[in-house]
Amino acid sequence: MSLNTTIKSIQDIMRKDVGVDGDAQRIGQLVWLLFLKIWDDREQELELLEDGFRSPLVNVHWTDANGELKLAADLRWRTWAADPEGDTGDALLAFVNDTLFPALKGLEPGPRAPRDPAAESLRRRRALVRSVFEDAYQYMKSGTLLRQVVNKVQEAVDFNDSKTRHLFGEIYEQILKGLQSAGNAGEYYTPRAVTQFAVQMVDPRLGEVVLDPACGTGGFLTCAIEHVRRQDVKTPEHEARLQASVRGVEKKPLPHLLCTTNMIVHGLDVPTGIRHDNTLSRPLRDYGAKDRVDVVVTNPPFGGMEEDGIEQNFPADFRTRETADLFLVLIVELLKEGGRAAVVLPDGTLFGEGVKTRVKERLLEACELHTIVRLPKGVFAPYTGIQTNVLFFTKGRPTKEVWYYEHPYPPGCKSYSKTRPMRIEEFEAEKAWWTDRKQTRQAWRVTMAQIRERNFNLDFKNPNAPAETHEDPDELLARYQEARTAADAVREELKVALASALAETAGVLA
Repeated sequence: MSLNTTIKSIQDIMRKDVGVDGDAQRIGQLVWLLFLKIWDDREQELELLEDGFRSPLVNVHWTDANGELKLAADLRWRTWAADPEGDTGDALLAFVNDTLFPALKGLEPGPRAPRDPAAESLRRRRALVRSVFEDAYQYMKSGTLLRQVVNKVQEAVDFNDSKTRHLFGEIYEQILKGLQSAGNAGEYYTPRAVTQFAVQMVDPRLGEVVLDPACGTGGFLTCAIEHVRRQDVKTPEHEARLQASVRGVEKKPLPHLLCTTNMIVHGLDVPTGIRHDNTLSRPLRDYGAKDRVDVVVTNPPFGGMEEDGIEQNFPADFRTRETADLFLVLIVELLKEGGRAAVVLPDGTLFGEGVKTRVKERLLEACELHTIVRLPKGVFAPYTGIQTNVLFFTKGRPTKEVWYYEHPYPPGCKSYSKTRPMRIEEFEAEKAWWTDRKQTRQAWRVTMAQIRERNFNLDFKNPNAPAETHEDPDELLARYQEARTAADAVREELKVALASALAETAGVLA
């Protein structure tokens, strides 16, 4: 049975359980199980690689609801889940509900130990596990069905097998797509082709700190990790520098759990750089030099509204509850001088007025907005038809001109769909154009003077596109009548000529 089929069969089992209601809960239930299995597989590998390795899931101390200190000897997957003939029914349910979840949610990381690398690593691992489970939930009510699900996970996922690890990366992306229904709040999981292209053009390098301040399930960050590994990572020391330079923030619990698991799938041993928080909840004035980063790659939620009071964290000129606008202000603030960004934004940001005008003015004064790639409709299909753009900018010098590139549909395609998504190969034309820019049928340039004339409206249409002419209907009707009259006259001439020819033929025969 393929891994993809196994995942579907697990979700079918969960549908029988009265405690699990809807796709989001099924995915949430599945992901914390996958997290523990993947975590245990990785720990078995580390036990072979590191002398004296200690698991944060052994000898777990926590305080229960009554204030009583508790101890669980061993909560590792191999101990309670790996044996297909292990606890089931009420016994398994009681263990998960009364021991496993309370212990992981209340896991005490312990004091910092900067002079003891092993102790500090253990503390960080404990803190990570606790942060993952703080908002995780155990929905299932049937211990028998839970055992069936656990056995399926045990059978399907062996993270220490290179083939399975490679396949799981692909299957994991399929799991993420199950969250697409969450798009009702302006949150759409960015197609991999877009994330890959954005990261390749921004080109993060080893030693640069990469941030996604609205990281969702981690698509931009995993692309950045793969990009830096491919370009620069040659030694274990390089890998350690890479892992320390990846940062992400996600405010919703399930995407945060998915992102943390996704980081582990992509080789980050302890992804403590992924925080469960709302980046916008911190006053802009509180961000300092230590918070600034080299690269930002993100698709902030758009079309949604922030909770009351969030806008008070921003200067008066930029106060709005529109999430995408606030994130754009924040990104400009978070970039170092010379820092680079690629940000996915809707068309509404380009032509919007009021606060949007002031946000764009701030962007263009503080950064060089050198490129806007205009994506066609349907990139996020079938979840939204909103047309989007990728804005590329560098902080530290004002904008003098902006290049636009209108991404076309591939030949034979009139729209994207769930079964025909955008592919990374489609961006080869942009990549070839990127370093030697010229006006083409898809590309054009706009000066800062033109932008100011339009009060910072960045919604410039392609002047090089084939002209679409719409002639006057009365003129078209008159021309049609002329053509019809001419055709009638020709028809009458043919009738006369044919009648004459027939008459002559008849006379000859007589």
